[in-house]
Amino acid sequence: MTDLTIAHWMYLAGTLLIILTMLVRQNVLVPSLLMTFLVGWVYTGTLVEGLQVTFSASLTAASELFNIFLIITVMTALLQSLKALRADERMIRPFGYIMTNGHTSFWVLALITYCISLFFWPTPAVPLVGAILLPVAVKAGLPPLATGVAMAISGQGMALSADYIIKIAPMLSASAAGVDTADVADKALVLSLITGITALLLAYFRIRKKISFPSIKHLERWNGNDASSEDYAGKKPRFSMLFAILVPAGFLVVVIYMAYASLSNTASLEGGDGAALIGGAAILLMMAAAIAYNWKQSLHKVSDHLVDGFTFAFRAMGPVIPIAGFFFLGSGEISAKIFGLEDAAKAPSFLFDLVEAGQHYIPENPIFAGFGLLIVGMVTGLDGSGFSGLPLVGALSGALAPAVGMEASTLAAIGQMGAIWVGGGTLIAWSSIVAIAGFARVPVMELVRQCFIPVVIGLSLSTIIGIWLL
Repeated sequence: MTDLTIAHWMYLAGTLLIILTMLVRQNVLVPSLLMTFLVGWVYTGTLVEGLQVTFSASLTAASELFNIFLIITVMTALLQSLKALRADERMIRPFGYIMTNGHTSFWVLALITYCISLFFWPTPAVPLVGAILLPVAVKAGLPPLATGVAMAISGQGMALSADYIIKIAPMLSASAAGVDTADVADKALVLSLITGITALLLAYFRIRKKISFPSIKHLERWNGNDASSEDYAGKKPRFSMLFAILVPAGFLVVVIYMAYASLSNTASLEGGDGAALIGGAAILLMMAAAIAYNWKQSLHKVSDHLVDGFTFAFRAMGPVIPIAGFFFLGSGEISAKIFGLEDAAKAPSFLFDLVEAGQHYIPENPIFAGFGLLIVGMVTGLDGSGFSGLPLVGALSGALAPAVGMEASTLAAIGQMGAIWVGGGTLIAWSSIVAIAGFARVPVMELVRQCFIPVVIGLSLSTIIGIWLL
């Protein structure tokens, strides 16, 4: 076990300070930058390198998160080009027959996000749902913040924490615990459904009074556009209908191909690869829409749409970068880039060292062991990944199980819940939840706060059930 240094304690103090700042509903940007500087200074031993680490941490975080920013940019640019044709309104109109009000919209969003995320992970699911269904839900009266909550809990939480189809998460947990992957996967699925359904019910009852009657005004306000539909009635009606059909059809083809590739093992398109495919299709559709609107000005329009997309993505999500920079210091693989170390094995891993140092204090009792693994998983998820801590919680599960009289697969599944529900993107703002906040056009910190209580209660309930029944 690595000996804890002053830098480790400084990192722990920074983590507690940031969490406390979040709980009192204050902006955590300044504490993140300050503690990054102090940790860098203490670890390197020089003021100059501490200043360099402060900048390098944000630069590395920007690099790690840029794929999220880029997909927000591309999909925003596509929506801008469709809006010019008024194809966006035509495109969402058919979904209005299903999502008739804000109440049904909440559950339809959750169900579709869950199904897509279960097969392809949430990364490609978010732009698909965000581009097509979010406007429908907002128009139906569902507050934008509630759309983000439904998507985050069902996708980043419930679907990803089980990872029942792709099974990367259960495999990591099971291999470290020394048990069968199928056992962990089955139990993780049960726990994820308990957590997710509980969290969705609690979230729905918290926001149900804020749901309004359906109105186009909600969509106009969400788009920042107060102009009426009649003002645009004469704009390219033929191309408007064409792209209203072409865009959903194009994304449907992409989904079918992804499903075929996954089932036939001809290509790996989960996660980032799937998002890249969707992003590429969106770029082509955006250019085609710009040409259809005005081919003479299309070169300028495409550039304008992309600039607007980048502006929106960084204006809305930019503050997350320095926060992520601090927590990336806790991950050995990424901290090597921040400190400029060529050998990643020599890089500090503050977060995981602290978890390993504290694991011996978990009492040998089923309840303490279960909740101890849950907390350990949640702490490892603070690095914004969710998957990087699974080998640790798996190994800890295998070691604790005989002493407390529980199955290692149960403890591993509980730890997996904690790691992915936090790091996968429901309880920390420097995770992939930033993409959901971008598409919903809401502050990411507020989205995290709305998810916090329902998710924590859901995790607590699933842990209790796991201890007694699994």
